[in-house]
Order: sequence, then structure tokens, then C-alpha cells
Amino acid sequence: MTDAAPFTALRDVLALEQIDENTFAGQSLPQLNGRVYGGQVLAQALLAAGATNPAGRQPHSLHGYFLRPGALDVPIRFEVERLRDGRSFSARRVHAIQGDTAILSMITSAQEDQPGIDQQQPMPAAPDPETLESAVAKLSTIEHPVARFWTSTAAFDVRHVGTSLYLGPDRDGDDRQMVWLRARGTLGDDQLMHRAMMIYACDQLMLEPVMRRADLDWGTRGLSIASLDHAMWWHRDARADEWLLYVQSSPSAQGGRGLGSARVFAQDGTLVASIAQEGMVRVPDAD
Repeated sequence: MTDAAPFTALRDVLALEQIDENTFAGQSLPQLNGRVYGGQVLAQALLAAGATNPAGRQPHSLHGYFLRPGALDVPIRFEVERLRDGRSFSARRVHAIQGDTAILSMITSAQEDQPGIDQQQPMPAAPDPETLESAVAKLSTIEHPVARFWTSTAAFDVRHVGTSLYLGPDRDGDDRQMVWLRARGTLGDDQLMHRAMMIYACDQLMLEPVMRRADLDWGTRGLSIASLDHAMWWHRDARADEWLLYVQSSPSAQGGRGLGSARVFAQDGTLVASIAQEGMVRVPDAD
């Protein structure tokens, strides 16, 4: 694939087919593990919900549970339940279904643009993303099936500040991580699509702080990792085709589960989103 091809493939798979006023259908991108990527189905669910919202209302939060692995060769049906349309807020529940089985359940809330208190935490100091090596460049020199697949299908430019976990662990034992992300193509001005793209991008990173503190990396033998749930809050408009800084940490890991959190900043320092995700993180020789 060319640089633009993975982005185009992602944009196409996020273009859902509307079956009726509350039902949508979508396809899946290929994955080496044979399962639907969680960030994809969650982004599609948000787009399905957003298509039923009154004009001018953008999602400000979502909470989703990944219930079962999804099959790549089976279409996904998104059934939207219109829970409430108030004077300022709308609430939607979406079930992502294959056959008769739900693979994801999500609830989301949208709000009209309204005035109010405006304050935020400041963005920490971070190097310019253009000065950092991209993950595509780092992995493109490696002759390995996983590296070849990842670089040929990467719809986002991912640049870690400091050590990444692609080729080895971070021996510092620190859970803190900062990563710049930007889509490898240009989007229009549809804010709903930008927010869906942010969901897609972040799911691949949210559990890295858990791994970082445990001295794990993506090549750790026997590592089993999967998203369990995902919560996201959008504070301000953002563009997924411009650089976004994900400032991450992990407050806890136990019982084969780990919690990752992130604050997301635009390059000008604007806090645009906050994220939390719990996932299964298992290693054969862990106590």
C-alpha cells in the first residue's frame, strides 16, 4: 500500500451503510490476529449514534464494553436506541452485532454547542513531532510479518517521545508515556468523523503504559492483551489529521487487568479529550 492507501481504506470502512433510521451496517479492516480491531468497531458505533443525533449536537462522551471478539468476514450491524433527546443533550445506546451476537455495547451523549466555564490543565513540554522518528520508519526496516503488516496498514503517523515498545521494553519501569499521532491523510470538517478517528487511533496505544511499567513490549513471548472497556470525553473540537499529543499513564494493574489513561492535546496546547481504558494484560510467567 502507498502512504495514502491505509488512510483511504480506514475512511472507507468507517462509511457505514444505513439500513433504516436506527440500523447501520459496516465491514472490517484485515487484522493479523483474525479478530475485529476494537477501535474500529467503537468508532463505527459512534458514527452510527451520531447519524441519529439532532443537527448541531456533537458527542462529548462515550462508554463502551467489548463483549466478544468479532469475526473479520462477517458484516457488523449497528442498532441504535434513541434514549433521550432533551433541550441540550441527546443520549444513544448502540449494540454492534454479528449474526445474533453482540460484540460491543456502547452508550454515548451529545450536546449542543453552549457557553460555560472554560478552563483546562496545561500541556506538558514535548518536542516537536517533526523532530521525532515515526513508527512506520522505525518498523519498515524490519523483515518480520508483523512489522510488514503494521507498516503497510498504518492509517496514522505515530511518534513516541522517547522509547517506543515496538522493539523492546522500557527498563525505566515508569508508566508515563507521550505519543504524537496524526492521520496519514486529510479529513474534511465533519467533527463527528474526527472524533471517530481519534477513537480508532487511541485504542492501539491505551494499554502501553501498563506494559511500560511491567517491562513488557509488543514482542514479549506469550503476551495476551485485549481491550475490555473504553471511556472517552471530548472537551473541545479537534482534528485527527493534525498532530495530537497523547499524555498517558497507568494508575493500576492487577488480576490480569490494567488501566490506562490519557489526556489529549492539540499542538497549540488545547486540551481536546480525556480517555480511560481497562484491558486484559496477561503474561504466562506473571505471578
